[in-house]
Amino acid sequence: MFHHVKELQFKARVSRPDPRFARLLLEQFGGGNGELKAAMQYFVQAFGARYPYPDKYDMLMDIATEEFSHLEIVGATIQMLLSGVNGELKNVSEESELTRLLDGRESKDSYIHEAMMNPQFFVLSGGGPVVTDSAGHPWSGAYVNANGDLSVDLRSNMAAESRAKIVYEYLMQFTDDPDVKETLNFLMTREIAHFQMFEAALETIEPNFPPGILQGDPRHSNTYFNLSDGEPVRSVWNQGASSGLGEHWQYVEDPVAYVKETAGLTETDPRGTPRTEESIRSSERELSARRSREVNDATGSRDLDWGTRRS
Repeated sequence: MFHHVKELQFKARVSRPDPRFARLLLEQFGGGNGELKAAMQYFVQAFGARYPYPDKYDMLMDIATEEFSHLEIVGATIQMLLSGVNGELKNVSEESELTRLLDGRESKDSYIHEAMMNPQFFVLSGGGPVVTDSAGHPWSGAYVNANGDLSVDLRSNMAAESRAKIVYEYLMQFTDDPDVKETLNFLMTREIAHFQMFEAALETIEPNFPPGILQGDPRHSNTYFNLSDGEPVRSVWNQGASSGLGEHWQYVEDPVAYVKETAGLTETDPRGTPRTEESIRSSERELSARRSREVNDATGSRDLDWGTRRS
């Protein structure tokens, strides 16, 4: 159940109208990294977590609901940035304020150009936010990532928060309105907070690496192929212990020769790792049974009630 509170989560303000920045801000209203995408992504992910992981369900629903709140803030800011547009469009007189000046800076020709390049506000929405990105592309459900495995979904969410954060960071470079910047800074900061929430939730899932159930082939999980010309670069991603599995990186200086020598990588043995085919098969069986049990024990097949939590 959603309940709309008429006060915004953050008091959004603008110093003056700015239709051009309103267009840019559409990126966070209906864009691929925007608030609607985030809200729908976490909302959809929450359903699968409802019974087996009720704590994660609460978190996902709470953050999804906050993202809807942020969508409202962005929409309200866009509407304020477009202050006067709708009223002036309804004034068909050639002498309307819109077709003459805005703050003494914009001419009729400029607005005609803007309307042709970006028709959303001027000839489509009548001066209000639309569910598109800044280029006018409609919002799509294809933006939503939900894979049904929390170790995967939470990583997707951390990436989503990172992308949204950097978009706000970029947006702040294109407005000199201190009130708008304050709103954008709040929204950007909440992306940082959400990233940490997802990161902390991921750490409560053990084991959580590699993502999913299958453990991967130990013959190939720690091999680095030198596939660039020039001086080889050695660093933490191709020498020493690997970050997730703690295996020792095997650096292949000449990948072409190595592939030929190993009959297309089919005649190799695990190196630099204690894992074997037998050990990973055992791990997969144990983890598969564990994850399956978590879901099946929490989810019945008859007389289901969404309002009742099973422990």
